[in-house]
Amino acid sequence: MASSAAAEADPVECEREQQHEDRRRLASSLTARYSDWVLEALDELPGSFLLTDPALAGHPIVYASRGLAALTGYARREVLGRNARVFQGAATDRAAVAGVREAVRAQRAHQVAILNYRRDGSPHWVLLHLAPVFHARDGRLLHFLAVQVPIDAKRRAAPCRGAQQGAVLAACREEARVDEDFPCASHAGKVFVDMDKRGLESEEPCVATESEKEKAISTANSIVFALNRYSKLTGLAVSRKRCDSVGIPALSSSLNLSLGRIKQSFVLTHSCLPDMPIIYASDAFVSLTGYSREEVLGCNCRVLNGPDTSLEVLEEINQHICSEQACTVDLLSYRKDGSSFHDLLHVSPIRDASGKVAFHIWVHLDVGAKHDFNGLTPEVWQLGAVGAVRVAVRGLSASGSLLRPSQ
Repeated sequence: MASSAAAEADPVECEREQQHEDRRRLASSLTARYSDWVLEALDELPGSFLLTDPALAGHPIVYASRGLAALTGYARREVLGRNARVFQGAATDRAAVAGVREAVRAQRAHQVAILNYRRDGSPHWVLLHLAPVFHARDGRLLHFLAVQVPIDAKRRAAPCRGAQQGAVLAACREEARVDEDFPCASHAGKVFVDMDKRGLESEEPCVATESEKEKAISTANSIVFALNRYSKLTGLAVSRKRCDSVGIPALSSSLNLSLGRIKQSFVLTHSCLPDMPIIYASDAFVSLTGYSREEVLGCNCRVLNGPDTSLEVLEEINQHICSEQACTVDLLSYRKDGSSFHDLLHVSPIRDASGKVAFHIWVHLDVGAKHDFNGLTPEVWQLGAVGAVRVAVRGLSASGSLLRPSQ
């Protein structure tokens, strides 16, 4: 009886047990869904990123990379179990936070430049790349992935006013540090909410370069590849896109039939929709990449990017798209299983009957595989697919038969 009473009266032991249970619960958010080795695999990846679990109260951080600790000054144990707003401060732009919050509610990807704060209270600009991770089969939201890429502050013309608010910001950080270790329950339903409501003036915004944007995407791709690889051990496949394709224009049966006759590996993207989503994938593309149509419809073509995909080549593609010109590049692309292949990629605009660019075709060729080009060069063989798509689109757009009537 005496020992039992003593144990009940020992607050230190109770707190230690509670912390151990909280850590176990946070770790199981990943290990139960992927494998016991997934944490080790994530630790090996470069970059500053974290994973949050929207199913747990308060949408807490369940994993923080070593790169995040180096960037922010927060040790892993200081952020696990807390909401990601721990990085926000006095001059964090409310509109940027609102955009992140809306993306979380809509369960969609989002990219924004935002002013964050290190543990010591110093402000720094980062490009935040937010991406949901879904169950590939039933579309359940499993985690949110948040990548932080530092933005080069030397490009900014205006001085950093946030740096002049050192005392205020240090107080904000000190307040955050004395918060409880695992405040999940007290913040239920609050996601990436700015912690300061005093209306201090925001700093001049920073703009991320295309290179920084591609770096964020490449890092996100590497993380999803790792999650996918280890999720197979538990029979779970993950995806950055829901298994449905709600909101993606449906092609008419006539256009689908015409595209289905083309033997090359290609996808068609919609040039007039945000992020140029894939609206058609050929049978050869599915065979080449391992992705099903359901997994890529609605995604951007960067779904094939990975850790060693050249950012310079991606920038070259972007420039040609903006100038409505075709290009052929050599690129290292990645299949669904994480394996890479030498990709001879041809990207070309597809115009409708009025001459307006309606789509872009992306023709992929695995240079390392054996092909029968019927005596043609690989480049000419790829152009055959482009020509066939152009004929189909122009012919059907003249009669208004590109999309289903309901679209």
